[in-house]
Amino acid sequence: MALHRLRMQLSQAMQDRIGGQAGAVAAALMTGDRSGIAEATNEVMRISSLYHIISISGLHMTMLAAFVYGTLRFFGVCVVAVMAHLRGGPMAPPLHKIAAGGAILASAGYLWLSGGGVATERAFIMVAVMLFAILVDMRAISLRTVAIAAVIVLVLGPEALTTPGFQMSFAATVVLVLMSHPWRAVSAHLPRWSHAILLLFLTSVFAGLATGPLAAAQFGRIAPYGLLANALVVPVMGAFVMNMGVIALFLAPFGLEGISLWVMGLGTTWMLWVAEWIAGWNGADLLVPLPPGPVLPLIGTGLMLTTLTARRMWRWRGCRLPAPVFSVGILMLAAGFMIWIGARRPDVLISAQGDAVGIMTPAGRAMSKESGGAFHAENWLADDGDAASQARSAARPGPDPLWQGPRNRRSAMVDAGGQALRFVHATGKSAPDAATAACGPATVVIVDDRAGQSGDAACLLLDLSILQQSGAIAIWFDRGRPVVATTAQRGGSRDWSPGQPGAGRALAAGMMAALTASSGN
Repeated sequence: MALHRLRMQLSQAMQDRIGGQAGAVAAALMTGDRSGIAEATNEVMRISSLYHIISISGLHMTMLAAFVYGTLRFFGVCVVAVMAHLRGGPMAPPLHKIAAGGAILASAGYLWLSGGGVATERAFIMVAVMLFAILVDMRAISLRTVAIAAVIVLVLGPEALTTPGFQMSFAATVVLVLMSHPWRAVSAHLPRWSHAILLLFLTSVFAGLATGPLAAAQFGRIAPYGLLANALVVPVMGAFVMNMGVIALFLAPFGLEGISLWVMGLGTTWMLWVAEWIAGWNGADLLVPLPPGPVLPLIGTGLMLTTLTARRMWRWRGCRLPAPVFSVGILMLAAGFMIWIGARRPDVLISAQGDAVGIMTPAGRAMSKESGGAFHAENWLADDGDAASQARSAARPGPDPLWQGPRNRRSAMVDAGGQALRFVHATGKSAPDAATAACGPATVVIVDDRAGQSGDAACLLLDLSILQQSGAIAIWFDRGRPVVATTAQRGGSRDWSPGQPGAGRALAAGMMAALTASSGN
């Protein structure tokens, strides 16, 4: 509680001194307190691919550690030079190790001050391992160092493997480590003034290529202008914002932090301006459909195999074909993207509470109601890669909406592989009676209450009692036959389980019976 009060005091002080959303963002960067950031600010940061800057992670920890390491080493050189002049002889203390030790302590203090979130802990472990490599005379930038950090993170929390933060941060780190060797070879032949510009551009490009597919798969979004936004903002973050924040912390006990916070505010103001500018461009926020289950493992493993074997492959002399492992990685990447591109979203989605039904049309998914079941509607549309609102989707397709009838008894006709299947969505207090009246041949009735038996064998009635057992339902129509997937409670997690026996097969059989009854078979 004492730590929390200190964080809140520092956060409020920074917000008061800098002011506005610039102060709220500055406070979030130093203390992890994001309560002052408005949702509109969060949204433009997401669209412009700058939201990762608000969350304290590897970027912030690396900038702080690098600033402390460079500052301590610079002052160490000055002190050693003065002492050598006074003593009249050379001195060679291990300044790089002293600076690395100081940077580890500063990073640990930043971790403590920020509240120690999962992403911040992971970033600290990675930075600490690299700095510790300097203390024991090992290469700080190497795949071995990254591997050690990954092992430590996974030992402390194995579930981190499935999180977007772990996947994206280590993917970017591995690619940047692999890039460091050819960069040193090429940069020796380039003008020194061009190093910073080219390095910034190349790191942004390669890190974006490595994390882009993972970000699209995890969040369903692609930021086509993210490279430009990060190129304009990240240098300002490293040169002004994080550095001034550290200096302000040291000057605060003496009441001299004003100038540092002012400069820091200029940097966060610039970041917000760039975010709003980029977010206002056409096509700045592209949504993509949710990938099927095998896609992310295929892409992740393919990226790992290709990046780990690319450099070794190019060393093979006289070999016209790529290395076998590299070829496997390329094939896995291609398979992952092909499965993703060819994936077919469910033709019909039904929520586990019976409060939302969505039918896929050529214009996109059409929700049964303009409101109600908003949580499911929002997630379904996002998983479809559809930016439409629930109200707009309910009016699809064209001037004649798919769904007809009053709000508490909506109906729609669906082409189930050459046969017409009628879906009725009954809600409200009169839903059980409306469901019984709506039952008929080739009809599926969804009710958000307990309705009992329909009495019509050709009608498939999905009331609350059935939906609570099956969970949410997804339906595909394949050559006139329905394929049903349900969610089931297994080990505390709800996953799509198309091959699970029981509810899915029973519902498919009931739907098939309704179709065959309508055709007289």
